[in-house]
Amino acid sequence: MRPSFRFPDDLVALQEAWLRTYDELAQVPAGGGTTALRRRLIALSGRLYAHPHWAAPAGWRAGGVELRRAARSRSRAGREAA
Repeated sequence: MRPSFRFPDDLVALQEAWLRTYDELAQVPAGGGTTALRRRLIALSGRLYAHPHWAAPAGWRAGGVELRRAARSRSRAGREAA
């Protein structure tokens, strides 16, 4: 059984934005001009890494994977509701 993690809504929203940007970047054909998407991905990565939630001793190691799962789950739920 996986431990239960609780993440702040703004952190999950940041991870959702990161996942959307990554997916958009993956869809751009070679030579299609990816600079803006790459810059956005780098900026979002920095904001994720520096979020105050990770200041706890266990930090990123304990919850990074669970954060991505929570963000994907929330994204799917939003798409299904639409």
